[in-house]
Amino acid sequence: MVEFLILMNVFLRSLFQTKSEKSVLAFHERYFTSVEDSLPEDIFIAGYPKSGNNWFQELVASLVFGILADRTHPRLIGDLVPDIHYKPYYIRYQTPTFFKTHFKPLPRYQNVVYILRDGRDAVVSYWHHINALQNCEVDFLTMVRTGQNMFPCKWHEHVEAWMENPYKARMIIIKYEDLIAEPVRQLERFCVFSGIEAETSDLERASERTTFAKMLDREKRRGTCFDEDSPWPKDRLFRRRGVVGSFRDEMPDEILKAFLLEAGSTLEKQGYAI
Repeated sequence: MVEFLILMNVFLRSLFQTKSEKSVLAFHERYFTSVEDSLPEDIFIAGYPKSGNNWFQELVASLVFGILADRTHPRLIGDLVPDIHYKPYYIRYQTPTFFKTHFKPLPRYQNVVYILRDGRDAVVSYWHHINALQNCEVDFLTMVRTGQNMFPCKWHEHVEAWMENPYKARMIIIKYEDLIAEPVRQLERFCVFSGIEAETSDLERASERTTFAKMLDREKRRGTCFDEDSPWPKDRLFRRRGVVGSFRDEMPDEILKAFLLEAGSTLEKQGYAI
């Protein structure tokens, strides 16, 4: 399966480079689907930005397609588990297809794995991410108070929207912190939810192949999932720290207070100590 997908990926890229526009459009209409179109069986990996979404995307690709994530180019992983914010089309290799999304609840998201991370850590990481994208240091306090540059909304608004579950999606919540502490157990929960048959050894292999250290090493060797025309700076790594409690040495007291003013109750409701 993996070899086929790699060959298909290479073929598609060569097709777009060598064939006529008419041939490309015909192939596109036959094999590509808009990310706006999904099936009721499809499963959406949802989470606020910088909550471990890319990591879980790699875990899903490992379990569903049997890839070795540390040896697989991230662009192939993005083809197998499409990010709906990245490309307008995808190839349906199987049903259900797994998608990655940062959006708040939508009616078509009927099967959801929600990745939840301590908002203080997520927002610190998001601030660094925005700084890299804009190639300057944005005002952290203003960002937290106003939500400026924060897509799709503030952290607590995202979490509260998903916990409300307005469209009654079948949903499982996996905490980033639990995924670090007990990855096999959390992957077992995911497999049961998703109907994936996997041995414990498969879960252990997926976990071992997607550690932060191995994914960082792969990024250094093979680059990110972004295309050449992406706004992500070529001299910056996408992965940064990936640790629990990073806010303690990265979020100044004034900013922490501003964050807790709005998000404190959401943190507590989700079991995070204030």
